Amino acid sequence: MGVTELADYPWDAVAPYARRAKEHPGGIVDLSIGSPVDPTPDVVASALKRATDAHAYPQTIGTPALREAVAEWYRRRRGVSGLAAEDVLPTIGSKELVALLPLLLGVGPGEIVVHPRAAYPTYEVGATVCGATAVAADDPAAWPEGAAIIWINSPGNPDGRVWGVPELRAAVARARELGALLVADECYAELGWEAPWDRAPIPSVLDDRVRDGSFSGLLSVYSLSKQSNLAGYRAAFLAGDRAVVSRLTAARKHLGLMVPAPVQAAMTAALGDDEHVRIQKDMYGRRRALLLPALQGAGFRVDRSEAGLYLWATEGRDAWDSLARLADLGILAGPGHFYGPHFPEHVRVSLTASDERIATAAERLRRAAPAHL
Repeated sequence: MGVTELADYPWDAVAPYARRAKEHPGGIVDLSIGSPVDPTPDVVASALKRATDAHAYPQTIGTPALREAVAEWYRRRRGVSGLAAEDVLPTIGSKELVALLPLLLGVGPGEIVVHPRAAYPTYEVGATVCGATAVAADDPAAWPEGAAIIWINSPGNPDGRVWGVPELRAAVARARELGALLVADECYAELGWEAPWDRAPIPSVLDDRVRDGSFSGLLSVYSLSKQSNLAGYRAAFLAGDRAVVSRLTAARKHLGLMVPAPVQAAMTAALGDDEHVRIQKDMYGRRRALLLPALQGAGFRVDRSEAGLYLWATEGRDAWDSLARLADLGILAGPGHFYGPHFPEHVRVSLTASDERIATAAERLRRAAPAHL
């Protein structure tokens, strides 16, 4: 059996709008991709530099220091007690994990991978690669029999949805009823904006209040790209069901999927320092405070977006039309079409641009009356 053919990479379709936005006299404000633009924290960069004598192969399972740091971070920041080093595993960023998880766990034709309706497209890619069927469903009651893996995303990309404790408990109960592995992509969990998430920690699927005393059938996935500006480091990890972690570790050893040793040292430092995360969140908060009212004043409705790095916005027309109108203002966004067929009139607007570029975008939006957007 050959490799399953995948569709063209969707972001290539945005190129004409990028060219259009670049023609603006004040230059482009690229809010289409959630790639951090701020400096890597010194505490992390210093740890990386100290670990550059990496002559030996790194450990797939991660150094003891990193695994302990992950478990301690879940306890301190996510309300998860009882994780041991054997319950965690570093990964080369979170995208490869999302794409490879069904394949590495032996999911195949005739089986189902469930993902959110407004979804990062790699969940579906992961199902496609191994020949499984991808099903989009948000309501646990609608999750089908035969589901092997169920993805939830909290806070969501692109929509910023947060699953509270009661919702997570219902999700866990339903997944266990189906005998499915429930995997929560929680990569934006440090970036809560709207009440109660502006003050209360966003809960994990592994939260003590959620899991009924057991990690069985549960995985949490987390990335340091967003909270620590480490997208270029490819620094992420998973935690949860020890048996599943063990299976993934064995597969990853055979495939040579190892996080580089200097990156493991940098991750350990990042996980032990909460101050740089607070500083970064404050920066995103200031940018959001400029961009949100500007979008609303320009005729967009912003839906959900209570957490995360994006504003999920619509002006009630096809997203490609909105993309064109924004491009005429020199602003590039992402079309809702890329996140499934259910939100064709939404655009995703990222907070990951410099203060100057965000302020420029906000000013351009303020000057654009809704009738002329």
